[in-house]
Amino acid sequence: MHKPVRFDKKQRVIDELTRRIRSGRLHRGKRLPGEHQLAEELKVSRGTLREALLELKRQRYIATQTGVGSIVTYDGVEIDQQRGWARALADSGAGLEVELLRLATIKDSSLQAHHGIERCIAVDRRRFTGDGQFVSLERSRIPALPALADLPQRGLIDGSLTATLKSAGLEVERGEQSVDIAYLDTEDATLLARDVGAPFLRSTRTTFSHDGSLVEHVVSLLDPTHFRLHLHFGI
Repeated sequence: MHKPVRFDKKQRVIDELTRRIRSGRLHRGKRLPGEHQLAEELKVSRGTLREALLELKRQRYIATQTGVGSIVTYDGVEIDQQRGWARALADSGAGLEVELLRLATIKDSSLQAHHGIERCIAVDRRRFTGDGQFVSLERSRIPALPALADLPQRGLIDGSLTATLKSAGLEVERGEQSVDIAYLDTEDATLLARDVGAPFLRSTRTTFSHDGSLVEHVVSLLDPTHFRLHLHFGI
């Protein structure tokens, strides 16, 4: 008797949130209220609410991002930064090409100091538009696990760092990200074909697995002409 009742409650939540999205009350880019507030408003348990949100995500009405909340993408494109810039840009239909600059095992003193990782694998890439303009430079560092020992020789799976990490059992559970302004030094300016001192957005993103182990540390330089940082808060 309980399961049909719970299903009816879940469907009621799905129908109500879908109605709000279609009516424009929850427009594209609007952040949903927190789970606790939403569950109380709709008079359902948080478990039922989560099931409803998962279904809405499956139907591409919303996209969930850890630490950000549920963002409406009705009739839009899901940009899931948990999967990294590469997948986010590919899914956006931006039409950018990617060039692999480096794939090598290195030592990184910063990662060793902060995460106890003596050796890591460097994955450096830059992206450019159809007319050859460079718009981003990304330097990813991932732990040199035994499963990834031959990565510099065999290359990324289907050119995807996300797929490569997943094949090695590295899946993101949580992370942190900060964004500031960086002024290009000589090396970065050369790689991006810009003037030394040109301002770029700098995104520093570190992700961890469920047990707290490092999955990836990536610093991205993003052309502010093409990239924007959007923060959503409140209802």
